[in-house]
Amino acid sequence: MDNQRLAREIGSLWDDEIVGQLSEYIRIPNKSPMFDPDWVAHGHMDAAVALLERWARQKITVLPGATLEVVRLPGRTPLICVEVPASAGAQARADDCVLLYGHLDKQPEMSGWSAGLDPWQPVLRGDRLYGRGGADDGYALFGALAALLALHEQGLPHARCMILIEACEESGSYDLPFYVDHLAARIGQPSLVVCLDSGCGNYEQLWLTTSLRGMTGGTLRVDVLGEGVHSGDASGIVPESFRVMRQLLSRIEDEHSGSISDPALNADVPAERRAQAQAAARALGTAVYDKFPWLPGMRPVTSDLTELVLNRTWRPQLAVTGAEGLPPLGSAGNVLRPCTALKLSLRLPPTLDGVRAGEHVKQVLERDPPYGCKVGFELEKASSGWNAPALKPWLAEAVEHAARAAFGTPPAYMGEGGSIPFMGMLGEKFPDAQFLITGVLGPHSNAHGPNEFLHIPTGKHVSEAVAGVIAAHHDASAQGLTAGSAARA
Repeated sequence: MDNQRLAREIGSLWDDEIVGQLSEYIRIPNKSPMFDPDWVAHGHMDAAVALLERWARQKITVLPGATLEVVRLPGRTPLICVEVPASAGAQARADDCVLLYGHLDKQPEMSGWSAGLDPWQPVLRGDRLYGRGGADDGYALFGALAALLALHEQGLPHARCMILIEACEESGSYDLPFYVDHLAARIGQPSLVVCLDSGCGNYEQLWLTTSLRGMTGGTLRVDVLGEGVHSGDASGIVPESFRVMRQLLSRIEDEHSGSISDPALNADVPAERRAQAQAAARALGTAVYDKFPWLPGMRPVTSDLTELVLNRTWRPQLAVTGAEGLPPLGSAGNVLRPCTALKLSLRLPPTLDGVRAGEHVKQVLERDPPYGCKVGFELEKASSGWNAPALKPWLAEAVEHAARAAFGTPPAYMGEGGSIPFMGMLGEKFPDAQFLITGVLGPHSNAHGPNEFLHIPTGKHVSEAVAGVIAAHHDASAQGLTAGSAARA
C-alpha cells in the first residue's frame, strides 16, 4: 500500500465531495423516530436516505459488481445496504465479509447553540463542520466508501464488504435486528466488524472502543394529591412530592458522590480494562474533563484521572433528563403540587443485562412507597452494553500499522460511556468476529448537544485507517488467521 497516495486520494474525496454532501445532509432535520413519531409523514428520513443513496450509487459504479439497495421492511425505518464483492483474486471463505456499520438518524435540536451556529445549518469554521448529525453519524457511509474506493484505486485486494446504514440508532436500534435477520444470507459470517459511530479521546490518534455501557431508563412519577393545594395550608401535613422523589432516587444513587449504591447495578471492572483506562488517562491528562463546558469554579467528581475514565466507561451513572409537574418559574405560585415526574437515564456497566437491570430498578423504585403515595416507574428503554473480545494478533498488528500510517501516532484504547446497541447484537450473533470500533467524536464535538461538529482531518484519517485494516484483513484471511472456531467447525 502506498500510504501517501492513500492519504491524498481520500483527502481529495473529502475536500471535493464529502464535506459538501455532509453539509447538505446537516440541513435535513431527520430526527430519530423516538423524537419524531410522525417521521414518515414529515419525509425528512426519506430525504436523508435519498441524499446518501444518490452519492453512493454514483461512487460505486467503479467498484466491480457493487450494489446498493434501500431496504424497507413494512412499518420500519429504512436501511441502506451496500455490498461490494471481494476483489479479483481475493482469498476468503464464501460466507466471510467485512461488515461496516453506521447510522443516519439524528438527535433532536437541543438548545444552547452558540451565535452563528444552528443544528440544521452547516457552518464550516476551519477544520470543523458544525451542525447536527455530521459526526454522529452521517459521515459513516462516506468514510466507509472512501476507504474502499482508495483500495480499488491502488488495486489492493479485499474481502467482500457490506455497509449497513440504519435509521433508528438514536432510538435504540429497535428496527435493526429485523434487518439483520432479513439480510442474514447476504451478510454471512463476518470475520471483521467495523463500526464508525464511536468516539475518540483526542484528534491526534486512532482510538479503538473496547467497551460500551448499556442503558435503561424511563419516567418516574410520584403522586400525592388529586390537585394542587395552598402550600401554607398543606405543607407539614401533606408530603411534598419532590421530597418523596429524592427519597426514591436515594435508593439507587448516593447523592453525595453520584455513585450508584445498589450492588445489583454494578459490575467488576476486568483487569485489562482497568489497565487500558490507566493508559488512556496518561495519554489524555486533564483532557479527560477539559473537553466539557465547565462553569467557573466547577470541578470533576474526583481528581483521579483513571477513576474518571472508569466512571465514564464502566460504572453506572444516573442522569435526570426531563421533568413534569413543575411550573415555569414565572408562574410558580405558593402551591403544594400534586405530582412530580422525572425522566431518568441510567447508564449501565458493559457486562450487565440491560433488561434485567431495568426490571430491577422498577422494582426498587416502586416498592414500599413512602407515606402510601402513588409511585410508578414506566420503563421506556433497556439495552445491554458490550465488552469487546480480545484483538487477535493479526488485527492488533493491523491497527498499529494503520494508526501510525494515518495519524503518525500509535493507537489508543478506551471504553465509551454511550451505547451502540448494534455491537451487542452482533457480538451475540457472530461470536468469532473481530471488532474495530472507532469514530470522530472527540473533545468538544458534543454529539447530542449544542454545537456538534465533525473534525474533518479526523474523518479523513479514520477513513485511511479503515482502508489499511481492510487490506490487512485480506492478507490475514489468505493465511487463515481470521477464521474463528465457528468457521473451522
